[in-house]
Amino acid sequence: MWASLLAGILARPWARRAAALALVALTITLFILNLRRQGERAGRAAERLETLERTHAIQHQMLDAAARRPRSRDDLLDRLRGGEF
Repeated sequence: MWASLLAGILARPWARRAAALALVALTITLFILNLRRQGERAGRAAERLETLERTHAIQHQMLDAAARRPRSRDDLLDRLRGGEF
């Protein structure tokens, strides 16, 4: 029953045109929603990259500080006496 009713409605030219316009509108809407989702995904990836870069810079500073530290108490005393701190 529903199939014959739908076939009868779509037999008219204005109904086919309306169905085509509805499909175009649905396609455009889905495309825009997909663009939005991809933008959100790209934003999260950029934020993650920024966090990784910040973490890397901090770790690099920590390694530089560890490389410049005095190796023994005598080295520490020499640096304190020399005024290098």
